[in-house]
Amino acid sequence: MKKTTTSRRKFIKNTAACSTLFVAGGVLPHFSAKSYSNILGSNNRVNVSMMGVNSRGKALAQNFASQDNFQVIHICDVDSRAIDKCMEAVKERQRKGTKGYTDFRKSLESKDVDLMVIAAPDHWHAPAALLALEAGKHVYVEKPCSHNPNEGEILVRAAAKYGKVVQMGNQRRSWPNVLEGITALQNGAIGRVYFGKGWYTNNRPSIGIGKEVVVPDWLDWDLWQGPAPRQNFKDNIVHYNWHWLWHWGTGEALNNGTHMIDLLRWGMETDYPIRVSSNGGRYRYTDDWETPDTQVINLDFDGEKTMSWEGRSCNGKKIEGSSVGVMFYGEKGSLLIPGGNSYTLFDLDGAIVKEVKTKMAIDPRNKSNPAEQLDALHIQNMFDAIYNGSELNAGILSGHKSTLLVQLGNISQRVGRSLEIDSSNGHIINDADAQKLWSRSYEPGWEMKLPS
Repeated sequence: MKKTTTSRRKFIKNTAACSTLFVAGGVLPHFSAKSYSNILGSNNRVNVSMMGVNSRGKALAQNFASQDNFQVIHICDVDSRAIDKCMEAVKERQRKGTKGYTDFRKSLESKDVDLMVIAAPDHWHAPAALLALEAGKHVYVEKPCSHNPNEGEILVRAAAKYGKVVQMGNQRRSWPNVLEGITALQNGAIGRVYFGKGWYTNNRPSIGIGKEVVVPDWLDWDLWQGPAPRQNFKDNIVHYNWHWLWHWGTGEALNNGTHMIDLLRWGMETDYPIRVSSNGGRYRYTDDWETPDTQVINLDFDGEKTMSWEGRSCNGKKIEGSSVGVMFYGEKGSLLIPGGNSYTLFDLDGAIVKEVKTKMAIDPRNKSNPAEQLDALHIQNMFDAIYNGSELNAGILSGHKSTLLVQLGNISQRVGRSLEIDSSNGHIINDADAQKLWSRSYEPGWEMKLPS
């Protein structure tokens, strides 16, 4: 899509500003989805194809459908039940009907599609994004942007090659009070920041020992696996427990740690580390779960800066009163950003200097839709980037850097030792075993490659 008249550019800018005003001012929660759609009205619509709509994708589909400058036209999923449920949910948010596709590649063939939103399992994020870019579509990809570092680098190059807008779902970068807190931090509110800590806690149950069973008739298991080498179907993988299996998932570190590491990297203004270590394991239950349920990742950076992330999947004791959050420590005090759109400044003795709150209810443990109204700002940021050339709040290069940090933590965890890192590009130095995990093996014919 091309930029048009100056008046339209002004309109788009005013639309984005208006959406921010309503959210920040606390007006938006009083509106229904349909009235919210009318607030953001625009004649310039982005046609959206949704890929992966069982959980988070369904929530995203509803959110995109609620924006009057987007319309969801295709619903894609390998689970026929999920397609039907999502189509019904979208029907409540927009007037235009949708088409369903089991194979998202059929949707990409349509000239009507402008944007593909990817919320499929992690092993699909980067390969699907590359196929969408090759088809000439913009991409909104949920975190993490890739299953492994090599895929992330390919995706960064692909975005530049095809000249399309690629936004990662680090939605907190568009939340007004979080932005205000990060700005205060970078302007010296607590002096020089030298340590940051992030965390995530939950009480996830055991996933048990899976049994090989006949693939359900509602599931295209072959396409669900896609680029991953084939394995037999088990009854405890689909739809969520794949997160905890290395073959498809990336563990709690990338499932939830990506958000917090991104905030730390953003606030501390860091890119690639010099050293990464990880400790932990699968401690709570004996079952098929492979990734750590208890993990601490430490990252050292040039300039005397360190950050850490603590993940506890099976013990929900909160930290600083929040199940998820980050704390920055500096020479003059500390700054807390918990799970919601708020922040608190403390002095060196822990006394509150400033507290900025929101009236909006946010549930960080909600797996599919923790903050719909705030996330709409991230969606509007993408619209402004597509039509107005505005800067993305979470472009793919930034998204890759944050994703890479936790990927390096997982690689350290899997090889059982600290990694030395080239701070110019994030690559692992002098560790052949660790470097083997930089990429992955693919099902023949599904290899992720950027055409020359």
